Amino acid sequence: EETKKQFCISDTMARMITVDTVKQGFLEEELQLSGEVSFDENAVVKVFPNSSGQIREVFVSLGDRVTKGQILSIIKSADIAGNYNDLTSADADLAIAKKQMENEASLFKNGIASEKEYEEAKQNYYKAVAIKSKITSLISINGGGSTRAGGTYYIKAPISGFIVEKKVNAGSFIRQDMSDNMFTISDLKNVWVWANVFEADIAKVKEGFNAVVTTLAYPDKKFFGTINKVSQVLDPVNKAMKIKITLPNNDLLLKPEMFTKVTITNTENKQCIYIPREAVVEENSQKFVIVYNGPCSLKVQEINVLKEVGGK
Repeated sequence: EETKKQFCISDTMARMITVDTVKQGFLEEELQLSGEVSFDENAVVKVFPNSSGQIREVFVSLGDRVTKGQILSIIKSADIAGNYNDLTSADADLAIAKKQMENEASLFKNGIASEKEYEEAKQNYYKAVAIKSKITSLISINGGGSTRAGGTYYIKAPISGFIVEKKVNAGSFIRQDMSDNMFTISDLKNVWVWANVFEADIAKVKEGFNAVVTTLAYPDKKFFGTINKVSQVLDPVNKAMKIKITLPNNDLLLKPEMFTKVTITNTENKQCIYIPREAVVEENSQKFVIVYNGPCSLKVQEINVLKEVGGK
């Protein structure tokens, strides 16, 4: 006759196992993405040349820290030299026009010259003043105090920060029809992380979701932020949607072009029960847990796993 034997956990086994409690909470979603660090485009300045010419010297390299007003490059420009030549001619014309106006004013006062001649001399003087003002404004636009009469002018840093982009070297020529910038300066106090979301995961990301960013350079350090922009179009090359995460970079550890691993988490408005991942026993593609009510009251229970998030 078969007899039913009861299984009990021995004292030795009891010291080898861990008992935990089933809990209830909101369902969490976790998504792993790859990304790349970029500079904050809201805190970046692109430096363009003021006029065409040849670059004589470049004083900075990629990654250098610069301060506002620091000279980045010196450019020799025929346009600047021409502006100063025009200014010299304008000064001479202005002096002649002023002298003629004063002479006509004296002759008109003594009744020798007509009022018409005096008015013409006055108008010529005003024209000379306007021409000089126009040339002075042009020199100011092209660098102002940074220009020299010999045709050289300085490119100075408009803000303090780091050189994150450098596209010129000494000896290069700059033409007026070139629309490219010479340098890009960013303060790097904040950086952007752009992550790729593939089509199957688009519904799992929204603005405001929490993000944890790690890098190859600092694998044990986590950077915490939130999604603050979700693109509305897919990249035509890799068919991925871009999301942006803004991170503070006070220690300047994050640098543009770094590769990152991005973990997006959010809590859905659904209730579920959850247990530690280590409690699940897998056999023949099925998942089980041991329900513990006491040392001699245990039961094998099959479970349906919705998802695994953060060890739960």
